Amino acid sequence: MILTKVRLSFPSLFTPTSFQGEGDKKFEATFLIEKGSANHKMIKAAVDEMHKSEFKNKLPADKICLKDGDDKEYEGYADHVFVKANSKRRVPIVQRDKSPIVEEDDVVYGGCYVNAIIDLWAQDSQFGKRINAALRGIQFDSDGERFSGAAAVTDADFVDYEEEEIDF
Repeated sequence: MILTKVRLSFPSLFTPTSFQGEGDKKFEATFLIEKGSANHKMIKAAVDEMHKSEFKNKLPADKICLKDGDDKEYEGYADHVFVKANSKRRVPIVQRDKSPIVEEDDVVYGGCYVNAIIDLWAQDSQFGKRINAALRGIQFDSDGERFSGAAAVTDADFVDYEEEEIDF
C-alpha cells in the first residue's frame, strides 16, 4: 500500500537501530496520517480486514500497528493516527524524480512529508500475535517544519560576499 503525503516521524532510514540497544537492528520510520483522510480510510480498512480474517477481531489494540496519535504527547501527533514500519534491509529512499537520496543530502527528516510504501502482515508465532507494518520504500514529497524545531541551514543563511564588503 502507498501512503501519500504523510508526515515522517522518528526516521532511522540510513543506519539501523535497535530498541534500547537490544534485539535485531532495523531501518524504521513512523508515519503520521490525518484522521479521516483517504490514507486513514485505506489503512484502517486493510487493518480491519486483516484483524477480522486472521484474528477473528480478538487482538487488543496494543497489538495492532495503527495507533491513535491523540494518545501520544509528541509534537504533531494530535488529530492523527500513526503507523510504525520497519525493515531488516535498507529500503529505497528517493526524490520526487525518483533519484536516490543519501543521508548526507539531509532531505528526509522528522517533519517532512513523504510517500511511503508499506505492507501489513499478520504475525502468529512463538513471539505472539500482532498486525505489523513492513517498510518497503520512501519517496520525498515536500518539506515540513522539523520536529526538533531547528531548521536546516541553507545557502540563504550565509553572507553574500558579492553584496557586502567585509574587512578582516
